[in-house]
Amino acid sequence: MSPELNDLFTLLRFPSVSTDSSHNADTRACADWLVQKLTTMGLSTTLHETPRHPIVIAKNKHVAGRRTVLLYGHYDVQPDAPVNEWRTPPFEPTLRDGRIWCRGATDNKGQLMAHVCGLEKTLREQGDLPVNLTCLFEGEEEIGSPNLKPFLEANRDLLKCDVVAISDTGMVGPGLGTFTYGLRGIACAEITAHGPATDLHSGIWGGAVMNPATAIARVIASFHDASGHVQVPGFYDAVKPLADWEREAWKNLGDSEPETKAVTGVPELFGEAGFTDLERRWARPTAEVNGIGGGWQGEGSKTVIAREAFAKFSFRLVPDQQPDEILRAVEKHLRAHTPPGIRLEVDLGHTGMPYLMDPFSPFGMAAQRALEKTFGNKPALIREGGSIPIVQAFKDVLGVDTLLLGLALADCQAHAPNENFPVENFEAGIRLNEFLLRELAQ
Repeated sequence: MSPELNDLFTLLRFPSVSTDSSHNADTRACADWLVQKLTTMGLSTTLHETPRHPIVIAKNKHVAGRRTVLLYGHYDVQPDAPVNEWRTPPFEPTLRDGRIWCRGATDNKGQLMAHVCGLEKTLREQGDLPVNLTCLFEGEEEIGSPNLKPFLEANRDLLKCDVVAISDTGMVGPGLGTFTYGLRGIACAEITAHGPATDLHSGIWGGAVMNPATAIARVIASFHDASGHVQVPGFYDAVKPLADWEREAWKNLGDSEPETKAVTGVPELFGEAGFTDLERRWARPTAEVNGIGGGWQGEGSKTVIAREAFAKFSFRLVPDQQPDEILRAVEKHLRAHTPPGIRLEVDLGHTGMPYLMDPFSPFGMAAQRALEKTFGNKPALIREGGSIPIVQAFKDVLGVDTLLLGLALADCQAHAPNENFPVENFEAGIRLNEFLLRELAQ
């Protein structure tokens, strides 16, 4: 095994699940390992405490007149549940079929370590980097980066830069360099429908009270019409339409529907009428149910009317939607569709802004050149449906754009059992780091 893969495997073995407090020590140990690794490479590295998980900052010697690049990544990962669906232990990296199988392999440790290894290679061969570099690696991305924006605001001078670079997005296909110039934002909410004071016998009381589970179903059904259009009043008011060049560029990527069906395992696609699969996933806002529950969940029947039921939602947003405004509209819609006899508790969750940059700006063109040198082809220009809340914060606080240079494939199973990362993508990421810093230095 190469030294680079060995380092990645070491990082992957830390179960740094940021959302689970039982893994706080593992998450801290992961951050400590990164500090040691970056220090050994010759970078000046510090660990910064936050109210939850620490932030790792590393710098080379900054020289006047050189451009400053901030390289971002996150070392926290999603939970491994359901564990029984993993073919191999989720925190024991395994090489199989040219891929690394482990939680965090793609999101984001594999992509993060590709850049770290690229930096190490350049430092070893050249003695320095062609730019002033600041690495910022956090441990809270998977929970919405609640402490990173305050950290940026408190450390503007420490983090001052000309541009940010991140590899935490996807590629349109194997070996096809991909520049993501836009991301959807996010807004989350949870509702609980409270009904009777206790679970009721469904025979004695059925037909006399509103069932909270039925109420939840009705509320969920109110979100969309039959064609997939979101029915929350005002939901689409601020949506920025696609530019003509974007529609044409995405059309030239080919028909994505067969791959989407194959990757997701669904027999047919469904979504907002009037838009292609890529347009729905990259540039249209959505309302999704992430969880629903209530009543008897055990084996067999238990004929009750549950005293409460719940649902969890996420709304993926596009420029120029404002998450807080959307959540206010959603709460108003939820209460308007709450059946009589139900007390609806609404808990508004974390948010993140959508992001959009000009891919033809000087830094955007530098990124495209680096991708072309890495993969040997003209890069695809895309938006992506996922959210990285801190990207807009970099723009708001530091005043700089972010270059999103993804290395993940559609079947890498990020956030799911059997997450994986192609070894060739890891190696390509090492090359990409070298090319990118050279191009940004010009």
